Parts: sequence; structure tokens; C-alpha cells
Amino acid sequence: MIGVFIVAVMPALRAGLRSILSANDIHVEGEAATLVELAADTLAAIDVLVLANPELLAEGVPTGSSTSLPGMVLLADNPKPVALLHTLAPRGWGIVTPEAPASTLQAAVYAVAEGLCVLPATLSSQFPDQRPETVSITAVAEPLEEPLTTRELEVLELLSRGLSNKLIARTLQISEHTVKFHVSSIYAKLDVANRTEAVHRGAQRGLITL
Repeated sequence: MIGVFIVAVMPALRAGLRSILSANDIHVEGEAATLVELAADTLAAIDVLVLANPELLAEGVPTGSSTSLPGMVLLADNPKPVALLHTLAPRGWGIVTPEAPASTLQAAVYAVAEGLCVLPATLSSQFPDQRPETVSITAVAEPLEEPLTTRELEVLELLSRGLSNKLIARTLQISEHTVKFHVSSIYAKLDVANRTEAVHRGAQRGLITL
């Protein structure tokens, strides 16, 4: 389970982000209007901070924690915060455009929780000095030795949206047992152990678009 903390000035925006992020494998641990409201021990106990805008970083990040900063996902329409994120050196970081769908924000949280750095392709093209370890959310990697079937790709796409096995079965009009079979096959082909890793690996290999 990935623990996230939401930071947004407007209560309505915090509520909206909470609704979007209440997905499988993601748990909203709390929310605040500013970063300065967070205690150092709270910061150390979460996996990912989700900030509604980059300006929130200007207030400073609480110090005193014995661990590194958690991952950070920022809603921004330009890559300018990247330099500041590099300076802060969080566990992982991501930038998601404010108009991105819920599935993209969730996928960014999954990736950042694993220590990855992600940018939408629309923003990475504006950032030619992008570091090698910083990958586009839509990056394409080498093909699998055993490709996923069409149905497995459909299941993986729905996994990336945070759907449960029951909802996937309902969406594809197949049994839940069949969904579990496809999920197990996806894990084996991608060499992963859980949904989060499957979504990350699928995005890295260009099997799904986040």
C-alpha cells in the first residue's frame, strides 16, 4: 500500500485529489493547505507527497526527519520545477499536467513511490537537458521475450487505472477467475510481483500509455 499526503490550498481541490487518489494500492494518509503544516515525523511516514502546484515548494520542506524526503508528485504545466526537485533530492519525483486524467496521476504516484522520475512527453520535449534517469511517462523500452496477448494488454491497461479484479471482469465481461489468470500471466511475462510493478514495467516497455 502506497501512503500519500495531499497538499493543496483550496479545500475543494484537496477533496478532488483525495477522490482521484483513493485507488487500489494507494491510501491517502492526510492532507494540508501548506507544506509547513507537516511535521517531520509525518513526512517520514509517507511514501509520496502530492502537491497541487509548484509554488507550494517555495514555502520550504519540513526538516528534522532522519530519513530522505518522500517521493513528490507536482501538478504543473511546465518543467521548471525539475531543477528544484533535483536540489531537494526526494526519493522520486514526477510532474503531471493539471488536466491529466485520474489514471495518469495514479500512475505517476505508483512510479514515484518506486523511486522513478517521470515527465509527460509533452513536457519532456520542452526540457532538452533532461537527465538520463528521468524518463517520460510514455517512454518506450525493448520488447518482451514473450509478448502480452491482446486480452492481457487490456487487463494491464485497466490495472493502470486502479480497477480491482472484480471491476476488470465487469468491464471486459469475463469472469473474475479469468482476470486472475491474466494478471498472473502478466506478472510472469513482465517479471514482477504486484500491480504497482506491473504498471511501472508496462509503461517502461511502452505497453501502456500513462
